[in-house]
Amino acid sequence: MTPETGPEVDHLRETLSERRQIYAGRLLTVFEDEVELPDGRPARREIVQHPGAVAIVALAGAERVVLVRQWRHAVGGAIWEIPAGTRDKDEPTRVTASRELAEETGFRAGRWTPLGEACVSPGYSRELLTFFLAEQLTAGVTALDHDERVDVMLAGPAEIIDLVRRGDVDCKTLAGLALAGRLPQLTTAEPA
Repeated sequence: MTPETGPEVDHLRETLSERRQIYAGRLLTVFEDEVELPDGRPARREIVQHPGAVAIVALAGAERVVLVRQWRHAVGGAIWEIPAGTRDKDEPTRVTASRELAEETGFRAGRWTPLGEACVSPGYSRELLTFFLAEQLTAGVTALDHDERVDVMLAGPAEIIDLVRRGDVDCKTLAGLALAGRLPQLTTAEPA
């Protein structure tokens, strides 16, 4: 992904004046940046540095999508998601996608198609998420990390609609399904 940086956006440009690291963890580094606005006034920005991640829309046959349910401590509950994971340092995104799909679900894909990439939350994070379509799946054994607990479901359109209506999925899953043409049309009427 390449954000706009040319002269046509100079009226929006913020220039870094100073950077201070305020946290460094296993996965994330947080910075407090002092920037200069286009009118010369200063402003502060908190920035999360992230190595990037992948998200996989894995098709099991013509109608089913592989979803995983995990406990997400940050939101205090379990949600259904397309398989995803963080890139290892300098790891190609396609390699990450293959590794994460196999680790979380046991599935391996015979065909991979890049779907695009997007910033997760550009207001404060540099995380770039790369989406893939995985097809021609074969089942295998999972290899979960020691701190991962995952349920796997092959969801059809009706299950996906249900999960979306209940709010049991994340934005990454909605985006991935939409990019792959697998997000069913939701009617405007509320379910009874």
